[in-house]
Amino acid sequence: MVLPDGFLFGEGIKTRIKEKLFAECNLHTIVRLPNGVFSPYTGIKTNLFFFTKGSPTETVWYYEHPYPEGVKSYNKGKPMRFEEFQPEIEWWGSETDGLAARVENKQAWKVSVDEIKARNYNLDIKSRMWGSK
Repeated sequence: MVLPDGFLFGEGIKTRIKEKLFAECNLHTIVRLPNGVFSPYTGIKTNLFFFTKGSPTETVWYYEHPYPEGVKSYNKGKPMRFEEFQPEIEWWGSETDGLAARVENKQAWKVSVDEIKARNYNLDIKSRMWGSK
């Protein structure tokens, strides 16, 4: 599911939707995309939500997708390319073993559902381990 950055920290109905998502689905990964990925339609940051229906969320992995070296933004003439997802593909692992091969690094970190609930389902969480861009 592709969602704008505002969904991460929105309250009211957004909180109730996130509560339901966490209770009924395993939201295992949020890939945070940089500005301009969907230009010219929108320049705002967007997020890819990956979840599996049927079991509640316990941990959410975040992966902050960086701009490639030398790129300052995406636009209609210079769009994001599939090859740029290779680091995520190599990091991804397998759902069959609970994504056990994943390792926290500068681009990837995990957050427990208890911490997310304590934040009133605010999903705008930066990496504490490495800082964030």
